[in-house]
Amino acid sequence: MNKFYITTAIDYLNAKPHIGHAFEKLVADVIARYHRGVGDDVFFLTGSDEHGFKMQESAKKDSITPQEWVDNIVKYFKEFRELMNLSYDEFIRTTDTRHTEIVKDLWMKCKEKGDIYKKEYEGLYCSGCENFLKESDLVDGKCPDHDKEPEIVKEENWFFKLSNYRDKVRKSIESDEYRIFPSFRKKEALNILDEIDDFSISRSKEKLSWGVDVPDDPSQTMYVWFDALSNYLTGIDYNIESDKFKRFWPVDLHVIGKDISRFHTIYWPAMLMSMGFSLPKAILIHGHIISDGRKMSKTLGNVVDQKEVFARYGIDPARYFLIKQIPTDNDGDFTWDGFDARYNADLANSLGNLVSRVTNIAEKNDIVFEDLNLETINLVEYFKEYRLDKALEKIWDYIRSSNKYVDDAKPWEIKNDPKKLIEVTNNLLNQIKIIGEALASFMPETSEKILKIFESEKITKAEPLFPKLN
Repeated sequence: MNKFYITTAIDYLNAKPHIGHAFEKLVADVIARYHRGVGDDVFFLTGSDEHGFKMQESAKKDSITPQEWVDNIVKYFKEFRELMNLSYDEFIRTTDTRHTEIVKDLWMKCKEKGDIYKKEYEGLYCSGCENFLKESDLVDGKCPDHDKEPEIVKEENWFFKLSNYRDKVRKSIESDEYRIFPSFRKKEALNILDEIDDFSISRSKEKLSWGVDVPDDPSQTMYVWFDALSNYLTGIDYNIESDKFKRFWPVDLHVIGKDISRFHTIYWPAMLMSMGFSLPKAILIHGHIISDGRKMSKTLGNVVDQKEVFARYGIDPARYFLIKQIPTDNDGDFTWDGFDARYNADLANSLGNLVSRVTNIAEKNDIVFEDLNLETINLVEYFKEYRLDKALEKIWDYIRSSNKYVDDAKPWEIKNDPKKLIEVTNNLLNQIKIIGEALASFMPETSEKILKIFESEKITKAEPLFPKLN
């Protein structure tokens, strides 16, 4: 049995989630379900990033403690599990004691290696990104993601010596030791690597008190990126000598958004090299859900509520629409009209109608199902490249082909040829079974409903999978 350790980025708890957060968890869930389906030993980690300036300020505005703030907000992110039918194995919080203690240990590993040093620094700081930016990162003098000017910050902080690992990180990316999907993001990472210097991993306690204390320096708080990235180690119980850590490290796939790619493609492998750990095998950098022509952002106020999306027609239609509509390797536009159109055309008319009319014919003619052991829909190549939208496209090509077979064979016109009717109907039933199996990763509830049809040799007409909209 092969193991497969998959992670999402951990969500920042400065506000309630939106559909953009949901999309990343869904992508990871589909991949995790696929690997379980092929027999892999899967561990799927997600969680919440709970330290940092934004939480500190949000709590202050509400006259509560930062811990009270994150305890309240995290429950909205934990709702994803039931809301979207997610199958993750662990939800880690960076305020967990096991995490904060391990992060201190990891810090000391890097410091003892000579890779952490203190210096005074002045730079452009975006509180939205929780990161220092360069002039070249700005658009019209503003952070492009948060549409506001960064502030000039001058502090004495602890820095990580990226310069010690630049060449090794470059080699790991160029050689695909640390493989980046999609491939065009690889070039982006290498270009960024040439531009960035040693990076800050702490903030002054005067500015940031909500976080992990820097070991041996009470005047400093650990910066969010050193703290947050380490969750991939603590989430599988690093340094507890656990079977879980020995069994699953290294990560097989990180799933992240493109706005935090530099932290995962450059900072993270450099930190792991310093700590003495093997590198993750691969990273999938997905695009953003676009709304009103811009990246969906709490700061910009153009967010779509994930609860509304999943409540509109149910869990599986929303899972289908998001994976089909948003290319795994690029940005995609979310519109309610697009959702309605795909529901009617792809789900109600194409898949739902196929299952309904074929099972109706089988029931009316007392046709006994015979499993012909036909070939499955081969999705291996799409999951190797993590093109989930293309995998769904292939499944729907098969569904359209099955519908064409119904139209061409016209089983309702061959009742006087029982042998031919049995042959045609069984071919169609087998095709529906194959479709049900192929949908297991994407639409698990729908897959289960379809496969239940075949638990008895006597086929009865299926309940409508997707009632048509008026």
